[in-house]
Amino acid sequence: MKYIIFGESHGPAIGVALEGLPSGIALDMDFIASEMARRVPGQNAMTTARREKDAPEILSGVFEGRTTGTPLCAVIRNTDTHSQDYAKLRTLPRPGHADYTGFVRYAGWGDYRGGGHFSGRLTAPLVFAGAVAKLVLRERGVAVTGRISNVAGIPDPTPEQMEAAILAAKAELDSVGGRIRCSVTGLPVGLGSPDFGCNVEGIFSQYLFAVPAVKAVGFGLGEGFAALRGSQANDPFYLDGGTVRTRTNHSGGINGGITNGMPVEFEVTLRPTPSIARRQQTVDLSAGREAELEITGRHDPCIVPRALPVIEAAAALAACELLGM
Repeated sequence: MKYIIFGESHGPAIGVALEGLPSGIALDMDFIASEMARRVPGQNAMTTARREKDAPEILSGVFEGRTTGTPLCAVIRNTDTHSQDYAKLRTLPRPGHADYTGFVRYAGWGDYRGGGHFSGRLTAPLVFAGAVAKLVLRERGVAVTGRISNVAGIPDPTPEQMEAAILAAKAELDSVGGRIRCSVTGLPVGLGSPDFGCNVEGIFSQYLFAVPAVKAVGFGLGEGFAALRGSQANDPFYLDGGTVRTRTNHSGGINGGITNGMPVEFEVTLRPTPSIARRQQTVDLSAGREAELEITGRHDPCIVPRALPVIEAAAALAACELLGM
């Protein structure tokens, strides 16, 4: 099952095409709507003020409520765009954003408004695709869950701590990053391989790094392994009614690039939102000189809360590939 996301932040619509879907999957639109609602903008002071309903319109691949097995295509209309806020970004790239690299990659012909195709807005169709993937996985007994494990350096923050840290950064015209920890349960032992392109960590990482702002991925204890001895890091095996399991899951359910039957667990690090209202140093691409930039427009002071369903979506799509769907 492969997907391609299309559209731009301020274009008429964004969307996704899913190819290789199994036929006959009941498309639970209430579940899909609930997943979309977790990411929708404009919910509170911690998110962008842009308001979009993010209601997907299915154009193909579904008949009488079930997938046909042919490509499934859905679009999400853009209805609340303030393109004038981004006029200066035609020649003044935002530090930390993909404005400059996109300008070079597409020879200056890219849509710069709101970040164009590089915008976090494009994660809306990814959540739709992930919701469909979760429905496929549900029939195989596989589930994907995630939680916010860090915001602004605060481990396992309470909602109150998270809100305070985000709003404090917003008040100072700044932003904060964080981490999301995710678990995929129900995957059988023996999936994947140690080979390039087929190992479990590689498959998941490819999907996760396609999410804007993801800068690091660690499986199991991740970076924590560096401080341990082997006796501490190893996961002892035992028999659970004849099934081989491990008493700990430091390796995140993966050994040698292959699932070991335990939950596949990983943590992603998301950078602070690069679009901040503080004055920053940049260059004027048209004049060929250094310049200063003050960014206007509507942006999240922290993308972590809205990124949670996005990371789950990427993990669900990766799990489908791992299962050969």
